[in-house]
Amino acid sequence: MNPNNITTAFSIDGMKVVKSLGVVRGVVVRSRSIFGTIGGSLQTIFGGDITLFTELCEKTRFDAMQRMVEHARQLGANGIIGMRYESNEVLSGVTEVLAYGTAVVMEKES
Repeated sequence: MNPNNITTAFSIDGMKVVKSLGVVRGVVVRSRSIFGTIGGSLQTIFGGDITLFTELCEKTRFDAMQRMVEHARQLGANGIIGMRYESNEVLSGVTEVLAYGTAVVMEKES
């Protein structure tokens, strides 16, 4: 799927939705390792960007998005509109990240 066909908006300039295929989602549940927790805790002592946690969050969002895209592909979509992320703490140190949107078939406007 062309990354340009994934948007938080409900339309893409130059494209028209010809079929809506419904909601698609990608879910990832992750926990921090003990080493990541210790490393992140040490970084908080000095302040600033906590890179260990930033990298974990970025990877988790990327993985959730990839799962959502795969779900859309399985339905025959070539685009996703209204894409969003949500996250919830399932347990202490265990977080769920959900990527979701509406799978669509789009074509170039003439």
